[in-house]
Order: sequence, then structure tokens, then C-alpha cells
Amino acid sequence: MSTIGAEQWAGEVRSIPDALRLRSRLQPDQSAYVYLRNGEEPDGSLTYRQLDHAARVRAAHLTAAGAAGQNVVLLYPSGLEFVRSLLGCMYAGVAGAPVQVPRRWQGLARLRRVADDAGTTTVLTTTEVKRELERSFADAPELAGLTLVDTESLPEGPADDWRYVSPPPGGTALLQYTSGSTGDPKGVVITHANFAANAAETDELWPCGDDARVISWLPLFHDMGLLFGVVLPLWAGVPSYMMEPEAFIRRPARWLEAVSRFRGTHAAAPSFAYELCVRAAQEGGVGTELDLSSWRVAANGAEPVRWQTVQAFTEAFAPIGFAARAMCPGYGLAENTLKVTGSPGDREPGVLLLSARGLHEGRAESLGEAAGEEVPLVSSGVPVPGTVVRIVDPATRLACADDRVGEIWVDGPCVGAGYRGRAEESEQTFRARIEGEPAGTYLRTGDLGFLRDGELYVTGRLKDVIIRQGRNYYPQDIELSAESAVPGLHPNCSVAFSVPGDQAERLVVLVEADGRVLKSPGVRELRKRVRDAVWENQRLEADEILVVRRGALSRTSSGKVQRRLCRSRYTDGELAQAAVAGQEDQWPAN
Repeated sequence: MSTIGAEQWAGEVRSIPDALRLRSRLQPDQSAYVYLRNGEEPDGSLTYRQLDHAARVRAAHLTAAGAAGQNVVLLYPSGLEFVRSLLGCMYAGVAGAPVQVPRRWQGLARLRRVADDAGTTTVLTTTEVKRELERSFADAPELAGLTLVDTESLPEGPADDWRYVSPPPGGTALLQYTSGSTGDPKGVVITHANFAANAAETDELWPCGDDARVISWLPLFHDMGLLFGVVLPLWAGVPSYMMEPEAFIRRPARWLEAVSRFRGTHAAAPSFAYELCVRAAQEGGVGTELDLSSWRVAANGAEPVRWQTVQAFTEAFAPIGFAARAMCPGYGLAENTLKVTGSPGDREPGVLLLSARGLHEGRAESLGEAAGEEVPLVSSGVPVPGTVVRIVDPATRLACADDRVGEIWVDGPCVGAGYRGRAEESEQTFRARIEGEPAGTYLRTGDLGFLRDGELYVTGRLKDVIIRQGRNYYPQDIELSAESAVPGLHPNCSVAFSVPGDQAERLVVLVEADGRVLKSPGVRELRKRVRDAVWENQRLEADEILVVRRGALSRTSSGKVQRRLCRSRYTDGELAQAAVAGQEDQWPAN
């Protein structure tokens, strides 16, 4: 624990706001958060003293408005005002529900659904966002009845008389809404004890130390960005350098440049972000003068992590100091606050070469003479003591035998209290029981995987598995084949799923392509190469391959493709409108 003794910390800190209060008293002028304008230049910062004062200002106003014990929506771009208001809510005993700032009508509809589900009409936001919403969506029915509160303009006077009361561990600290791929986002109730436990577990697995610096471009309304970019740095007492996601997406090298310039030690992202960095390096967009030797933890939070990505990133940036052991795959989800498992930062990522045939049949078996094609699976690491991971047959709810693929079930102090207002669904998801084991309840994650030597290997999403002739095929393997078929395709640009057909399920592969790829090799040849690659690698015949315009696929707030929403949009005919011309004949002539 940076600068503060373990005994004093244990005696005074039970929550994230407790941590801020202690640090503001003992380390008042230490840098806590720095905002990087355009992902490059520092443009505003907060010390612990400044953050404590700003949080008290907001807490005083919320308390005066009678909001204590209530919920509010947090509608902020990535930046310092989000941090001020998040801690202000925690100080006041108000549960915030972070939501992405809407740019289109679809985002506005999500804002309204979250506000309604959270049972609130109060939306905290910035001066600029409030002005833009009122200008662009003045007559939108989704805004009717909502009160937009500009927290940047609150007077500071009431803070002088406000007094801090440490929140109860079981009190609601946040409503973390899921991605809502079905159009129905669910609010996970995260308690103060959940936040503290997840921050402590993460700092135990990937110790920060006094010299640590977090570099984050992840959206703060998303669980990974919130925990890694805001909560962990405050808990560990280390500065966090933030940039907006758009700054990274426009030029991925900014992330690496920030690590080099500010001597970043900890940074996290989904797998596609590392792939974008590799592509930038291949295109000459990353300077060879950078120094990544300070980077100790590059947390990779995909489900599952691609071994190809791990290798490519390590090879691309080893010449400028990136160590192979710094790549730390992990597994987590909002229902567990965030982290479940992670690979220690003192060794290289583990990988197993398994039989594709065995995985199709639900077995994790090493390659044999007749095992068929190999599938590399990257270890997602281990849980720290206190978190328990079990593998369970989702149909029978019996514990799986060793090396059998099943659903990942989790128990521990980070498991959320449930979904707000959804008692039945919460009971099924958060309090599941293993048959034959009367004691103990578990969180059902909906993800598939297996354990070997105490390490978790994730194979895919339960609801996304494609079943052909009694065998399981994982969509991410098909998507990797598609993306590797044609040079120039972006990472994370394809979606594979099955739909009902006249005789059997049909395999559909959607592929995004930009103008450069469509010019050469062209849409017809692109589809042929994708079809051939899927057959060669998975021995599956794709029934339809549809090439769509860049940006047409639905993604989560962290940038991952939303397979079920894409499937729904495909079956509804919506994605046909985004199809590239020239696909009237299903397959080009050989």
C-alpha cells in the first residue's frame, strides 16, 4: 500500500471513499489523476486534497437535494469531472449509474432505459454535455422528465459544513450496467465491499508499488475502465493518466507513447487494442524511439485471449523494451465487479495446444497422433485467495470432471449483490447451487472454460456456441480465420453465428471491410478467401458470408463485437442495408 502503513490502512479503510479520505489527509499534494488532452499533453490534474474537496462539494449538494440513498445517472466523457462526481456520489451515499454520452438516438434510448431501470430522473453531467444534449435532442421524448445537473457549475460554499460518514460495506456504491446486447441493460449492484475487495485483489495480483503509474484510455463508464483507470489507482495510491477512447482509436500509438513518456507500469485493454497497436507498428505508425521497459502489467481482458495477439504484440514491441512477461491475460465480468483471474506479472503467459476435435466434444485434451487440428488456448491466470472458480455442467449443474469444458461459476467477495429490481434473475444468476453440494452459492458467468493446474482457460460464451452434428464450435475461432484470410482487415472486424435454416442451422459470417480492402482484392474475392479459410481451419461450410461497411457491426462500450445483437440485426434485415454492393451471387466462381 503506497506510503501508508498496512496497520493504519486496515484500521481506517473499508471502502474507496475511505481510501480517498485517508490519502487526502496523509498525502494531500500527491498527484492522483492526470488528464491527457488528445491523449498526449497533460491538461488538468487532481491531487488527493483537490479530489477530496471536489467530492465534498458534490456530496453536499446531493445531500441537500435529498439524494442520499437514491440513484443517479453519471453521464460524463472520460476525464476528471467523472472522477470528482463518482467520489462525490460515494461520499453522499448515492449510487451512480455510469452511461456513455449519447451521440446518436440509439445512445439516447439507452440513457433513458438505464435511468428508468435505476429508478431515477437525475442525470449528473458536464457543462458541455448538458448544452449539447439540449441543443441536439431538445424535443426528444427520451429526455422528457430527466433533470440534467451540471456538476462543474456547483457553488463550493455548502462543502464547508458537510461532514463525511464512512459508508457501510454492504451499501450500494455503483450500478454497473451490462452492455445490453439484447437491448435490455441490467444494473449490477456493486457494493462498497465489492469495490474494495476487487481493488485489493488486483493490487495483490499485480502489485503497484510506490513507482507505479496507470495509463488508461478505456471508457470510464465501462467496468474495466472504471476499475483499472479510477478505482485501482486510488486504492493503491498511484497516479492515473487518462485519455479519451477516441484518442486511442484514432491513433493507437498514443497509448504506447504515454506509457513511454510517463513511465507507465500498468495498463489494461481488450485484445483488439493490442492488435491495433501491432497493426500501427506494421504500418510505421509507432516510433522506434519509444521505451516500453517500464511496462510491468499489460492486462488483456478478452474472452478468450488470442495467442496470436500475445505473440504478435510481444514480438512487435520487444525491440523497444516490452517484456514478454508483462503481457498478463485475465478474465472478469461486471457481475464480479471486474477481475476474476489474472496471470501473474512475473512470468510469461501460459498457453496450451489442444485438440480441436476434443474441444468440439467438450474435452480439453492435448494433441495426439489423431487429435486433429491444434487450438492454442491462453491461460487467463489464477484467482487470488478468497475467490473460488468452479467448472459446472450448465445443463445438469453437476461439477465437471477435470479437463471437461463447462460453465465458469465464481464465488467470493467481489461477486455483486444482484441485478437491481430483478429478484428472480438475480437468484438464478448470482445464487446458483451445484448439485450434490448443499453449501455455498455461485455466480453463473455464462462463459465456458476449464481449469488445469489451478489456472483458468476460457473457451467462449455459452450462448454463442455453434453446434454442428453434436459438436461445439466457438465463434471466435471462426472469426479469427475470417480476419486472417485477407491482409488489411482490421482486428475485431467479424462476427460468426448460426441461424435457423430449412433443414439445419446455417452458419453466417459477417465481415467489416473498408475501401482499401474492397478495392483489392474486392468483395467477391474477399468472400471466397474467408469461406476457404473457415473450411480449412474449422472444416465448416459457411452458408453465408456478408461483407458490410466499416463500423456497421454492433460493439460493446469496450469495443468488443456483440454477437447476439448482430445476429438479431441480421435476422431483422437491418444489416442488409449496410452490405457492400456486389454480393448478389452468394459465391464467386472458382
